[in-house]
Amino acid sequence: MPARTPTPCRDKLCRRTTRHAHGYCDEHADQAKAWSRGRAGSGRGGRPWRRLREKILERDRYLCRCDKCKAEGRVTPANEVEHRVPQFEGGTDAPSNLYAINGDCHKRKTQRESLRARQRGA
Repeated sequence: MPARTPTPCRDKLCRRTTRHAHGYCDEHADQAKAWSRGRAGSGRGGRPWRRLREKILERDRYLCRCDKCKAEGRVTPANEVEHRVPQFEGGTDAPSNLYAINGDCHKRKTQRESLRARQRGA
């Protein structure tokens, strides 16, 4: 089988040529991304979840509905969706169990839940 024709490296400032299928020279090979057919990005992913997530954010008007924000009367923008009852405790993806939450509030709630789960397992 004949060798692949050399092509310019895909890195914008590189003047080397390569025969690799990903298009980068040996020096810039780390920039090549592996293609996968799995979930897009990290986290839950999937079209049904993204649609449900968008519905919940619209329902809650993109405002954080966590207990702390409601108790303090804070109005903070929400960009994530959280389960009221965590799935490890039997929660489901039903819209009644989901609400919009701010990233910082979500992080605090997740830390409390993971501590509770660790204490439960010990």
